[in-house]
Amino acid sequence: MSGCSWGYGPKNGPDHWHEMGFPIAKEGARQSPIEIKSQEAKYDCNLKPLNLSYDPASSKSISNTGVSIQVDFDDCSDRSVLTGGPLCGKYRLRQFHFHWGACDGHGSEHVIDGKNFAGELHLVHWNAEKYSCFGDAVKAPDGLAVIAVFLKVCDSNPALQKIVCSLECLKSKDSKSEFKDFSPCSLLPSCLQYYTYLGSLTTPPLCESVIWLVLKEPVTIGADQIAKFRCLEFGPNDPMVNNYRPPQPSKCREIRKNFE
Repeated sequence: MSGCSWGYGPKNGPDHWHEMGFPIAKEGARQSPIEIKSQEAKYDCNLKPLNLSYDPASSKSISNTGVSIQVDFDDCSDRSVLTGGPLCGKYRLRQFHFHWGACDGHGSEHVIDGKNFAGELHLVHWNAEKYSCFGDAVKAPDGLAVIAVFLKVCDSNPALQKIVCSLECLKSKDSKSEFKDFSPCSLLPSCLQYYTYLGSLTTPPLCESVIWLVLKEPVTIGADQIAKFRCLEFGPNDPMVNNYRPPQPSKCREIRKNFE
């Protein structure tokens, strides 16, 4: 596997990441994603509501990273932050990105009671009160907080349309364009009830630094909208689909929820 970069193909996909310089993929104690069994999740009355304060003017760019579509934000100050939930202090929004399948029956990374969704949105935040930079936070057990939102194919989602319209010029790996004045709040469901557990990044380097906040309610995405995501490419003539990691062993981790 030397010389081969990680990805989602048969030779460089999740089953091979432990052979490609990321042994934590198999040896880790808190790898993500996982399957969440709602009846086994513990209600915790001490879990606070999520508090989102996002400045639309902090959005900067949208790009095809070669493994996903990603929107980056200015995180040099507390312009877009997440507080509350199980978190201590402010976590700055760094970026959000998507995972999706080749068909509507799979594509999400987390699974709820055996149910897969067509896709999953991840909003990645880092603990800027405790750590001086994103790189330091990635290596810390409480460095990151990621909100996961399930995407369900149903009605077209107006909030996603600005992103979908940008995909036309992002077909190729490393393509990038300006993406201004966008609030991620528009992508979230009206109900912010959530499950939370300690996990990891779901892509290499798979650092075990993430406090996960998996929203209970999905948001919709239109069939025509997700079709645009499936027209993107990992590389030349290599459709960008099934860019998700399967559930990992939970290893007796506690999963909590803020609702009964």
